[in-house]
Amino acid sequence: MQRHSLTSWWLAECWPQVFNKLIRRYKYLEKGFEEEIKKLLLFLKGFTESERNKLAMLTGILLANGNISASILSSLFNENLVKEGVSAAFAVKLFKSWINEKDINSVAGSLRKVGMDNRLMELFPANKRSCEHFSKYFTDAGLKELSDFARNQQSIGARKELQKELQEQMSRGDPQREIIAFTKEEMKKANLSEQTMISIIWTSVMSSVEWNKKEELVNQQAIKHLKQYSPLLKAFTSQGLSELSLLLKIQEYCYDNIHFMNAFQNIVVLLYKADVLSEEAILKWYTEAHLAKGKSVFLEQMKKFVEWLKNAEEESESEEEEAD
Repeated sequence: MQRHSLTSWWLAECWPQVFNKLIRRYKYLEKGFEEEIKKLLLFLKGFTESERNKLAMLTGILLANGNISASILSSLFNENLVKEGVSAAFAVKLFKSWINEKDINSVAGSLRKVGMDNRLMELFPANKRSCEHFSKYFTDAGLKELSDFARNQQSIGARKELQKELQEQMSRGDPQREIIAFTKEEMKKANLSEQTMISIIWTSVMSSVEWNKKEELVNQQAIKHLKQYSPLLKAFTSQGLSELSLLLKIQEYCYDNIHFMNAFQNIVVLLYKADVLSEEAILKWYTEAHLAKGKSVFLEQMKKFVEWLKNAEEESESEEEEAD
């Protein structure tokens, strides 16, 4: 037990410091050191399980301290290592060491930096390369935070792919009934909420056209384009929360795209007339649910229309009372 503790101490404190000092003093060693680690990982089968565990621990600490980049993990995707379960077992020890040294945010940031955030499933053979298997394996190993990160990354990747496909369908001019049927099927498969779906649809709709650079012309272009796709938007705003999600996406889009700043009111009014947005959702957005982005500009634009909605609502209530 004492010997094991001493070995762990050397791995955790001494060797990383030695490598760190050498690389800091001789910067040209950095790239070569990383390449050697990559090669070393390719021959994990040549080590005993105890040696692999020590190497995984050391590698995790080096990653946490920034001595090597997460690109070295590509060696773990070697077909033979994956097939025999060596890669996954090594990854458990490595990520535990990394997270103990830093945290899951350090891991996530480093993986994203080198494009490894969507490749963790490759630690398993093709027939086990599923979110469910990955989640169970790493959760059982005490790495639930890594499991949650991978699940979230897969979900983000699926949404991006769906958005891309929708955009391509719109650019081709596919019939909207086909786009709606496809989207509903994909929404069911991915278990996405209507609120998430309407955000994806909005982004796809607005990305499927080349917008005019002149503000006075982009307003007309936006109204024409959104009028065409109002049936698609309507099909995924059957809930009040979905309508509110759409309003927030519109606000965000108009704020982030300067040419659309003055088009906000016209877009909202169009979608109200097309029965995509209800007066309840618009009033809720106006009074309490709007974003801070461009708040004063957009509230001012909507002021007269909101007053009209409130007056129309009061008149309707008055007529109902008289009828009673």
